[in-house]
Amino acid sequence: MDFVKRKQIRLQDFQYKKGCFFITICSNNRLPLFGDVYVGQGLCSCRLSETGKIVKNELLNLPLRYPYIIIRKYCVMPDHIHFIIDIIPKRREQSPRPTSCAEIICAYKSVTTKKANAIDNKPGRKIWQSRYFDRSIRNIDEYNRICAYIDENPQKWKRDELHY
Repeated sequence: MDFVKRKQIRLQDFQYKKGCFFITICSNNRLPLFGDVYVGQGLCSCRLSETGKIVKNELLNLPLRYPYIIIRKYCVMPDHIHFIIDIIPKRREQSPRPTSCAEIICAYKSVTTKKANAIDNKPGRKIWQSRYFDRSIRNIDEYNRICAYIDENPQKWKRDELHY
């Protein structure tokens, strides 16, 4: 049943190999591993833990590792991360070469987990849920709405019981 639900969510015959995608990845069991939300000078933001700093830094390092991607916008929250990734069609000479959004996310989750566990001396700990949310961004209006959502996420944290 779970497989059927998952298949219905994904776009039929879409390869997720190029384009702009809105990604949300949650921490394992929604634990607040990445920091906490605080209000300072009238603005809300997330004060990052050491694990949260790794999550942020490795996200920003993805384009160095994969030169055909751009991180357009992001927000690290206590128990999840939102970002927009733009996968630009590859040229043959580029490498390393994951071929889909899923492979990039898998590599990102692996690197962040290893680094966070090494710093915290917690080998084998899962910091991410096994799945993630992705959405292909289809037009500029949708892109602008998602950017606003990411920007406003810290301000909504205290009001939103689900913390998305």
